[in-house]
Amino acid sequence: MLLIQILLVAFFLYAIYKAGARRRAGDLTAPGAVFWLVFWTAGIAVVIFPVPITFYFARRLGVGRGADLVVYAALALLFFLVFNLMVRSERLNREVTKLTRTIALAEALKKKEEDVNL
Repeated sequence: MLLIQILLVAFFLYAIYKAGARRRAGDLTAPGAVFWLVFWTAGIAVVIFPVPITFYFARRLGVGRGADLVVYAALALLFFLVFNLMVRSERLNREVTKLTRTIALAEALKKKEEDVNL
């Protein structure tokens, strides 16, 4: 086994551990934890058996080399994850704005009532 394979397997095992820790802490849903477990386990399989796995899928999908397939799939996954993060971030920004407005209006009404009662 090459040094890079050892390092990648160690990284993937650490990622599995962290996903489990995030699940136990309640930061990750069960489906999310299963997704990451499958994802990192697949990463380990590809690192340990790179040629048979990647070559098989590359040929089935019409890609010349297994390494190219891994790069294409990684880019597609990264773009998808970035897209999802941006959508969630925008939604959270809208929610924060709504909450800020609601709190500001409530405080203004409370101050106005206090001024009237004095």
